[in-house]
Amino acid sequence: MAKERVISSLDVGSAKIRTVVAVVDAVDGGQVPSVIGVGLSPSLGMRKGHVIDIEETIHNIISSLEDAERMAGVPINHVFVGMSGSHIEAFDSRGVIAISGSEITVEDVARVLEAAQAVSIPSNRSILHIEPKSYAVDEQRGIKNPVGMTGIRLEVEAHIITGQIQHVKNMEKCIDQAGVDIDALVPATIAISEAVLTKRQKELGVVTIDVGAGSTSVAVFEEGTILHSVSLPVGGENVTNDIAIGLRTSIDTAEKIKIEYGSVLPAEIQEREMIDLSTVSKMDTQTVSKKYMAEIMQARYYEIFSLVKEELKRIGRDGLLPAGALLTGAAVKAPGVLDIAREVLGLPVQMGFPVDIGGVIEKVDDPAYATALGTLLWGVREGQRRSSFSMANFDVRRAFGHVGSWFKNLLP
Repeated sequence: MAKERVISSLDVGSAKIRTVVAVVDAVDGGQVPSVIGVGLSPSLGMRKGHVIDIEETIHNIISSLEDAERMAGVPINHVFVGMSGSHIEAFDSRGVIAISGSEITVEDVARVLEAAQAVSIPSNRSILHIEPKSYAVDEQRGIKNPVGMTGIRLEVEAHIITGQIQHVKNMEKCIDQAGVDIDALVPATIAISEAVLTKRQKELGVVTIDVGAGSTSVAVFEEGTILHSVSLPVGGENVTNDIAIGLRTSIDTAEKIKIEYGSVLPAEIQEREMIDLSTVSKMDTQTVSKKYMAEIMQARYYEIFSLVKEELKRIGRDGLLPAGALLTGAAVKAPGVLDIAREVLGLPVQMGFPVDIGGVIEKVDDPAYATALGTLLWGVREGQRRSSFSMANFDVRRAFGHVGSWFKNLLP
């Protein structure tokens, strides 16, 4: 039996496509994947999580995969895919089943989760993921894992995440034509929590805010499970567009100066500080105020975090999350973003860096890789859960085999 297995993830964002390849040690249970390859390419066929050019998206995905394959030295045949975008929506649902009164099995848990999915959803949407929040056995509620308990009624409260069918199918088509199989589609809200949150933070209460190019993914956790998730239709592209309009520059120039000179702290910039656009562009040759650009950026980030605050108010958690907020995504690295997030949210705020990752850390120790790494970690842990499920079934079959052999020995 191989001691190591290779696992890969793909994050198809609106600005970049990131691929991560890692190996997990089958001997020690594969608790900490070791990154061996990373691929990065521009995402020119996507906008706000939607495919707008299939051929371009396929080309960009292949480029990212090939980068990762060259670095890892192994072929990529299948991937776990991180799914984000403003088309993703979530809601809570309940499922109830009757059980025989004997011990609850993993099959019973699977049945009750299936019952929770038996809800009416619009015909243009499909279920991407179901996350159990808590279980109830008879009158006992707040159970995290009911397997092994005894009762006659099993109930689950679950968080169901859906996506628009046409966007999901377009994404699947692009990845399939890029020559790789999809192991699973993982919503970014779930993936990011796997990458940057500890169990203690999830227990205390925390919100993850992933500011991507086309959308902002928000997920709230409390008592060890997901409480709420939402995808907001604003992100780093909106900041770039605001700069382009405000400074009368091209989009490409606006993106370059945002990355190189961007800040959301206009009070710390002198009035006379200017940016010579001819140093970054052949099209734009004027000079613009660095302070004015910071004011433009500050206004948009204020709006983004205000929308997050409104979501927290809606679920009664505004200012009431002891573990605070963790920010991820390439768009949160501008100077001052943490400060404005603290001011608007009224919470402790920190940058979300990946945990439980080994290997070439310097390549992925970046908030921009949170979705790709979280998707990878989700895939590793899902593999462990499936192995445990298979072993549980194997142990049951083996036990019945021993009983059968014992009965045979009693026969004359």
